[in-house]
Amino acid sequence: MNFVSVENIAKSYGELVLFEDLSFGINKDQKIALVARNGEGKTSILNIISGKDVPNEGAVNYRKGIRISFLEQEPDLNPALTVEQTILESDNEVLKVIAAYEEALIHPENEEVYQKAFEAMERNNAWDFETQYQQILSKLKLDNLKAKVGDLSGGQKKRLAMANALLNEPDLLILDEPTNHLDLEMIEWLEDYFSRKKITLFMVTHDRYFLERVCTEILELDNGQLFSYKGNYAYYLEKKEARLEQEAVEQHKSKLLFKKELDWMRRQPKARTTKSKSRIDDFQTIKEKAHQRRENHEIQLEINMERMGSKVLELHKVTKTYPGIILLDKFDYSFLRGERIGVIGKNGTGKSTFLNIVAGLQQPDSGKIVVGETIKFGYYTQDGITIKEGQKVIDVIREFGDYIPLKKGRQLSAQQLLERFLFDRKKQYDFVEKLSGGERKRLYLCTVLIQNPNFLILDEPTNDLDIITLNILESFLLDFPGCLLVVSHDRYFMDKIVDHLFIFRGNGIVEDFPGNYSDHRAYEDSAVLEQREEKANSAQNKTNKNSWRSDGKTKKLSYEEQKEYNRLEKSIQNLEKQKGELQNQFSNPSLSGEEIDLLSIRLKDIIEDLEIKTERWFELSSLLES
Repeated sequence: MNFVSVENIAKSYGELVLFEDLSFGINKDQKIALVARNGEGKTSILNIISGKDVPNEGAVNYRKGIRISFLEQEPDLNPALTVEQTILESDNEVLKVIAAYEEALIHPENEEVYQKAFEAMERNNAWDFETQYQQILSKLKLDNLKAKVGDLSGGQKKRLAMANALLNEPDLLILDEPTNHLDLEMIEWLEDYFSRKKITLFMVTHDRYFLERVCTEILELDNGQLFSYKGNYAYYLEKKEARLEQEAVEQHKSKLLFKKELDWMRRQPKARTTKSKSRIDDFQTIKEKAHQRRENHEIQLEINMERMGSKVLELHKVTKTYPGIILLDKFDYSFLRGERIGVIGKNGTGKSTFLNIVAGLQQPDSGKIVVGETIKFGYYTQDGITIKEGQKVIDVIREFGDYIPLKKGRQLSAQQLLERFLFDRKKQYDFVEKLSGGERKRLYLCTVLIQNPNFLILDEPTNDLDIITLNILESFLLDFPGCLLVVSHDRYFMDKIVDHLFIFRGNGIVEDFPGNYSDHRAYEDSAVLEQREEKANSAQNKTNKNSWRSDGKTKKLSYEEQKEYNRLEKSIQNLEKQKGELQNQFSNPSLSGEEIDLLSIRLKDIIEDLEIKTERWFELSSLLES
């Protein structure tokens, strides 16, 4: 079923032609990613499809009655509304039924209003949707529903817009960089949500694991031409390499870039399954794997940075707090030459503050920081570049340096560095104000690198960069011989360039893990699996099946418990139905081994969920009967 047909569209701004004569379609249940270099018009295409903008030529035709939601990079929300009011302004009428029921629970004395709200919940089958509603708000950390939108941070606004888009349950969901401003836990939840749910997506994202695990088709806009790849990211790399092999010699560098990227993808383990969640006990093994990854890289750019002395950077009992928040608590660490450390953790745990302290831009409350005499920091922050009116691209970079020294007396000039990061000679003499957001980030990155630091600090360097630029940046960083400290929510990027991790757990707790992000997730998953098994064994050993009763005393259900009881009944019925449907699927003789594995994992999750909810239902039921 066709939802949207895009026919021969063109878009230009004055003399700048972004694209012309582009045609493609979006069909029901497709999950399509649009890939292109910064400045080629990705966001313009999203704006046109969503109806926010119109093409200069061509047309976009929509299926009659189709509902579309668009998650922009910078959502346009009413600052005067609360989080709850913003959500209830959506098109989903069931949300208004749930809101009326929540209001009735606050005023239990009005039994008529409560009964009316309860019946509306039943009539609209809203119990299951309420569970989903609560899950989405919880996963996106939107706990304070009474907070004013105007008081939210940029990241909180993006998450609120994301919640709205998901709860609207549109026919077509259009997403512009959906993983920006989400921490790793949120990204993995969203990835799982989209990969499981039957939903039609059209998105722009630079998150390559997200592309690999969610998208079923990739559209690439390259030099004004549109290429379609019916598969995920690994398939796209393979077919892109084949296409470049057929093209002219001037594409030789691009061909090598994609070949290297494809080789790296082929060496990675597949997505996690229960079978792969074996406990990793030997950290030394992980460390050896990390160094082996580095050795597999062929150095192409031998940077001759200033030599590091024996002392690099030492942090002694560093503490940093804000009112009610502990970010660092007597943190100790001595950096070694050539260390490559990734920093991960939930939003608000102090990752950016830690980088600022290391770079000397913020002072700790207590503790001591010792910086080696030969250390030269290069710090890429989230703030970006300050634009001066009338300044050209080449002038910006020459303010910071003319070249990077290479070994054997060679140099990488400012012009060559810009070319490496996709600014051709003509583009280097463009005015900076004409650049797209992604191109400005790319230029800012070049200003940091041209200073030839020997200790690079990068705070979310992958935001707003296209996939091609990310490949180039990763290749540059793998050649970089100095120390690297990076905060990023891009799991693919972290897997490729770091050897070990600082994991910010919150409340001042920082763990040092000797491996990359995928190593860490495998370790965490296996730990969770062990805990579940221990819990299951413990439950089997209980002799008193009614141990959930407190002391024989009973009490009536509160309105909150009544609401939970009703929701559980519906949820248990739904889970029993899903369980039966899944069990019936095992009788299909055409199932592959991989499909049987996936069905087994899903069935196990449903049975676990069913057991937990049934036990809670019995507990509430006993109170109801007393």
